[in-house]
Amino acid sequence: MKDNKFLKISFLLAMVFTIFLAGCSNSNSSDSSTRTLKDSMGHEVKVPSQPKRVVGSYLEDYLVAVGVKPVVQWSVKNATGTQEYLKKDLKGVPTIDYSLPYEAVTKAKPDLILIGNDSAVQNGKYNQYKKIAPTYVVKNGTNVSWRQQFTDVAKAVNKTDKANQVLNKYDKKLASAKKELKEKAANKSVAVLWVTNNSAFMVSDKSASGSLLYGDLGLKEPDLVKQVSEKATADWSSVSLEKLAKLDADYIFLVNSDKDADMFKDPIWSNIKAVKNHNLYQYGDDSSWQYKGPIAYTQQIDHVLNDIAK
Repeated sequence: MKDNKFLKISFLLAMVFTIFLAGCSNSNSSDSSTRTLKDSMGHEVKVPSQPKRVVGSYLEDYLVAVGVKPVVQWSVKNATGTQEYLKKDLKGVPTIDYSLPYEAVTKAKPDLILIGNDSAVQNGKYNQYKKIAPTYVVKNGTNVSWRQQFTDVAKAVNKTDKANQVLNKYDKKLASAKKELKEKAANKSVAVLWVTNNSAFMVSDKSASGSLLYGDLGLKEPDLVKQVSEKATADWSSVSLEKLAKLDADYIFLVNSDKDADMFKDPIWSNIKAVKNHNLYQYGDDSSWQYKGPIAYTQQIDHVLNDIAK
């Protein structure tokens, strides 16, 4: 009888231990499991269900917004140029050149590589990156909105629910801002300029801050911005001072990277409508005006309200 009792107890303990081990095994397998997603270029990519080391150059705004801290951050000019408006969120994150050199990507030891533009993986580059880690090209192109790109990034890192929360919060802020602007700056037109190396550039109406001002906020687009945007091949297009003389925007937001530019001393500049009427609002390279994403746009909305809806 004692032997039978002992055997029963031993059997029960063995069963409990087996169940415990199975639970641990399932837990571990879920941590290391993958999901198969099709990216914008049609690649079938096995991405980690819970990626821990993400490389997403120039997609940092989207990643930070959903609570993912990338292992490297975008930079230009030997790391002298970064997205300064994300400085606090990316504290301690090393830089990587915008061209994503293979050696630098390998050194970052990613478990997921996110690419923001088809052109970045042309000429065999995709095959090189996928040897390093699963590589997912997110939605991009002139017909892809920032919201579509944001939600695609969120899908890739398994943060769709968080992305929806971010967009809901953003849309509430946007609705409130539009109401205030309608009351205090109805039918007013705006433009964004960037001056660097004594040259002026104008943002396209569907890129960066242009997408926010003319798309999300619905502010009036000056004729010159429309003309420049129609021929634009990049987010920012070079505009001569002579052309700027025709800029009839009520307000100008200026990203000033060249405070000593000779063009600012030229009478043509002084006679631009918004400059002449003291409706020129200046920001530095550390601002978000050159970028896009829920964090950048939230900051820009605050700037717009502070400047023209006082």
